[in-house]
Amino acid sequence: MSKIFNVVLSGGSGTRLWPLSRKNNPKQFLKIFNNLSLFQHTIDRNKELVNDFLLLTNKDQIKEANRQIKETSQNFKQVIIEPIGRNTAPAIALASLAVNPEDILFVTPCDHMITNNETYRACFGRAVELAKEDYLVTFGIKPEAPETGFGYIEHNDEDVVSFREKPDQKTATDFIKAGNFLWNSGMFCFKAGVFLEELRKYRKDIFETSVKAINSIENQIIDIDAMIAIPDESVDYAVFEKSDKIKTVPSNFEWTDLGTFDALINFNQKNQNSIDCISEVGGISTEGTFYLGNKKVYSLGVSDIIVVETDDCIVLLSKEKSQEIKKLHKLVENNDESLL
Repeated sequence: MSKIFNVVLSGGSGTRLWPLSRKNNPKQFLKIFNNLSLFQHTIDRNKELVNDFLLLTNKDQIKEANRQIKETSQNFKQVIIEPIGRNTAPAIALASLAVNPEDILFVTPCDHMITNNETYRACFGRAVELAKEDYLVTFGIKPEAPETGFGYIEHNDEDVVSFREKPDQKTATDFIKAGNFLWNSGMFCFKAGVFLEELRKYRKDIFETSVKAINSIENQIIDIDAMIAIPDESVDYAVFEKSDKIKTVPSNFEWTDLGTFDALINFNQKNQNSIDCISEVGGISTEGTFYLGNKKVYSLGVSDIIVVETDDCIVLLSKEKSQEIKKLHKLVENNDESLL
């Protein structure tokens, strides 16, 4: 009898939320969301929907992942540890090879936040129905604004017309005006065997090297040479932009990848201060200024600044530049690696 697995992808380094997020404690493991992490919220959100979990992570994150899994009292019967990252197509191929062909994989990043759980469950249910009909299913989020940080799905109801890369501001605005574009959430649902058939059809090289890699596993870890041999490619490029078996579920649950400090602040304001470390800075002649840390902060004559404080570092950001934090991360990487 087939099972439904939640494939939890945990490999991101969270550099866009540095210094809050670090190499060995990336965004998904920060326990600042009502004392839980995004990783734990992912498990909690999906535990009633699936029969089992499968974790795909790396050697730097497995220790913390296991610790946080233990706190949820869930059991991950399948764990695959990648010695190096090779993008989402190989990761999903490895997960698909680790289960039975008729098993359904519900593939989710673990560093996103989702609310409106009833709507989420309904969308999940529809995706499973389509997966049982041998479709590869994406979850397209109904956009709230012309966001330039996401890819888009052009659609006609559940039919996918095209996938679009991250647009510039004008193109994103045109997408919103057109009314038939969705944000690409990076969540998928399909039978393992159907995905592998399509991967073998369109990227035989990824399929064959992934088979060799899954057969090289010892103590949950893939042999590094076998992993290096797999081409680095996203699942969108490798399969979803080529296959004729694609469907999308237009989804109107609240979804955010919390990929910037602005996104964290906006989510916190919309959800009644549900992030433990964020506060709006009070004072005199102060507006639009926020603090992420554990102290009381006041200011005089300051506007539109984000202050991030950790035990070893304080970062000041202009709100209009907060999406460019990777530039600062690169500077620190070249000057003080101990802060990464």
